[in-house]
Amino acid sequence: MTEPGTEGDREPDYRFTLANERTFLSWVRTALGLLAAGVAVVQFAPELGIAGARTTIGLLFVALSVASVVGGLLRWRAVEAAMRRDGPLPPVRLPFLLAAGLAVLAVVVGVTVVLGG
Repeated sequence: MTEPGTEGDREPDYRFTLANERTFLSWVRTALGLLAAGVAVVQFAPELGIAGARTTIGLLFVALSVASVVGGLLRWRAVEAAMRRDGPLPPVRLPFLLAAGLAVLAVVVGVTVVLGG
């Protein structure tokens, strides 16, 4: 991946750079929300009837938080490099990953509530 500032790069229109930064900050906000959800589940949710269920669900939220922030950072860097090379934007995979992770988490919570209740 070409790092910004290397030979052959050009300075992209600042509006695109700022839009890329805003998108990255959206992924950071999403990560913070998922992290807060994980902490809330572990600290404030009642026991679900299955030993370790709260901790497992909280850790799944935290794992999605890490995936969101790391994926957002990698996406920001890749888009920035593509804009500087005047190349095509990289494919978008992060929303699929987050949606799939939340779907799995929803199934885990549903099964836990049904079996533990």
